[in-house]
Order: sequence, then structure tokens, then C-alpha cells
Amino acid sequence: MVSKKKRAKDDTATPAPEKLKTKAYEEQLAKLHVELVKLQEWVLHQGLKVCVVFEGRDGAGKGGTIKAITERVSPRVFRVVALPAPTEREKSQMYAQRYIPHFPAAGEVVIFDRSWYNRAGVERVMGFCTEDQVKRFLKMAPLVEKAMVDSGIILLKYWLEVSPEEQTRRLEARIEDGRKIWKLSPMDLKSYSRWYDYSRARDDMFAATDTDFAPWFVARSDDKKRLRLNIITHLLAHIAYQELPREKVELPKRQKAGSYREPDYPYRFVEERY
Repeated sequence: MVSKKKRAKDDTATPAPEKLKTKAYEEQLAKLHVELVKLQEWVLHQGLKVCVVFEGRDGAGKGGTIKAITERVSPRVFRVVALPAPTEREKSQMYAQRYIPHFPAAGEVVIFDRSWYNRAGVERVMGFCTEDQVKRFLKMAPLVEKAMVDSGIILLKYWLEVSPEEQTRRLEARIEDGRKIWKLSPMDLKSYSRWYDYSRARDDMFAATDTDFAPWFVARSDDKKRLRLNIITHLLAHIAYQELPREKVELPKRQKAGSYREPDYPYRFVEERY
């Protein structure tokens, strides 16, 4: 096993493979989507409780990866949690309290787009909490996660590692693209300049919370297509599931119109501009 210290270092020296072509990506993603549907049916059948945590720097590809996982499955089974900034009441609670109600029940896969690890990352780097609060969190997190695992929750934690050059390219693209400008908040701009503060925070987080019962899995994310395929493949490999038998589906015959006639109603049709 690679040591925590070695894993925590930025690894940008390894030459990146050629970017995956769209056609190859879509072919593989379609196959993985079929497997995710099989997993979904198994989770429901067995009453499994699955919790998936995504963390990483701004622009690392968390949102796109989560979308790739969830776009062909039921939102009633695969539930995405992306909590806003805490309210004043939530700030007065025990830190983990606002996250616990979102933990999965039987037959659910809950995906956290950022999680309780906000305290170890953005809150620490941006000065939203004290160092004493961070230290308490780093001691508390493994205890909470041990309780989760002991209760039967399958917990998977992913850190998406993006290079500084690729992060810059992606954030600059958000500035120029009207479809993505909403992804670039004032907080993102402040965070961008603090690359090594985030590196130190990540290293401390790994050292304290990379446990045998809830390890961190690190995925390189400079190629978003490869990242998504790698994450989905890894997720499927770490949840034991089987394909459930399914009867062949045939559409029944549609009833005859009988006395029904389409009404002469002035429908307000959408203008067909395309």
C-alpha cells in the first residue's frame, strides 16, 4: 500500500496520457450506465446503504463526475446532497449534526458534493473556523465514519486531484463561457490564489482521516472523461452487487378509441422555432 505521506504529495511529474476521445468515452460510459442500473436494483433489493463523498479543489471535476454517475439512474435511489453555507442556527450545532440527517437509509445511494470535510478544507483555508475547531474535527471525523460503517453504511471517499495548470485553464474557461459563469463564485477566486494552503490542508486531512475502514481514494482529474470512467468503475468494484433476474417486458395492446374524439380545443402550443 502506498504510504499516506507519499499519496498526499502533488504528483504532476507523471506524463499525462492522451485525452480520451469522445466516441470511446461515450461507448464505455453507456456500458457503465447499464451496470449502475444493475447496482441500483441490487441496492433496492438488498436494502443497502451507500454513502459516496466527493472532495477536491475548485475545478477538479466533482460536479461533472456526479452527473455522469446519476444521469441514467433514479434520483429516488441516487440522491445528491450539496448543502449551502450553514445558517446561524446550524453554526451553533455540533458540527456533524447538519450532515447526519442526509445519511442514507436502506435502499439509497447518497452522494455528497462536498461534505463534512468542508471544515478540513475551505473553512480552514478561508478562515471560517479556528485551528482548534479543525483539530477537533480531524479527531471527530474518523469516529463518526466508524459509527457509519458499523451501522452498515458502505462509505466511499474520493479526492479528485487536478493539476494547477488544468485548474487555471478550467477556471478561465468559466469566465468566458456564459453557461459556466455561475460556477465561478467570489470564494472560488479567493481560493484560487491559495493553492499550497489547500495542499497543506489536504495533507493534514489525509493523515488524520485516511483509515482502514474509511480510506481516501485519489483520482487524477486532468482528463475529465477518464476521471468519470475510472470513478464509476472503481465505485462498481467496491460495492458487491448482482444482476437481478428480470422478466422480458412487452407493451400491452393499447385500448381502442371507441367513442372518444379529440376535442376542438385551442391548445397553446409552444412555438416551434427549431
